[in-house]
Amino acid sequence: MSFLTAINHLLNFIAPALVLALLQVAGSQLFMRKMAVAHGWTVPIALLSIVGCTVLAGGVLLLGRDGQMLTYGVLVLATAGAHWLWLRAWR
Repeated sequence: MSFLTAINHLLNFIAPALVLALLQVAGSQLFMRKMAVAHGWTVPIALLSIVGCTVLAGGVLLLGRDGQMLTYGVLVLATAGAHWLWLRAWR
């Protein structure tokens, strides 16, 4: 496998986590403006991306394959929970 092919595989592996993080932060800026404005964009996107990549890596380790729907479901729940905690939405 060449270097560029390896980079392509890595980017395709983490793309769902990055896109989901961007969509969640954009949605919170749109729908939960009072809570989300104080936190900005970059730190929540980075935090949710790290959580998402960790979940995706865990899914590969536990299930033995990338792209399992169970992994994607856990990805959505884990990033939503992390975002909920980050915004302190329980208040």
